[in-house]
Amino acid sequence: MHKNEFIRQLARETALPQKEVNQVIKCSIELIARTLRNGDKVVLTGFGTFEVRTRRERRGVNPQTKEGIVIASTQTPGFTASNSLKLAVLGKTDPATLGVELEEESAKEIPADDHRNGESIPAPKARGRRKTRV
Repeated sequence: MHKNEFIRQLARETALPQKEVNQVIKCSIELIARTLRNGDKVVLTGFGTFEVRTRRERRGVNPQTKEGIVIASTQTPGFTASNSLKLAVLGKTDPATLGVELEEESAKEIPADDHRNGESIPAPKARGRRKTRV
C-alpha cells in the first residue's frame, strides 16, 4: 500500500477529510524524524519502536579496483515491531486490538516535559550484550 492509498483508506475509516489525514501523517513522520535526529527513540505502545542504530566500521572491497577499503561507521534509523503487531500480522490476534492499546496509552496523563532547567534528559542505556566479530 502506498502513501496515497493509505491516506485515502484512513480518511474513509475515520470520516476525516483527506487533507487533514495527509497533514497528520506528514506531521507524524516529521516528528519521528526530528526525534530520531535528536538521538531519542519513539515508542508507540502496541505498534513498535523507532530508534537510531549505529552500524560499526567494517571492511569492504571496491568492486572496480578489487582494493580493500574501510567503510566508516554510520547511523541509520531502525524500527522494531511490538509483539502485538507481530501477532496481528501472523493472524493470531485481531488488528483492531492494536488501536485499543494505543488508545489506552494515549488516555494516560502525559507529564509535562521535565527538562531540569534546560538540561536534556539522558537517553536510556542499551540493555543486554551485543555480539562482536573479530
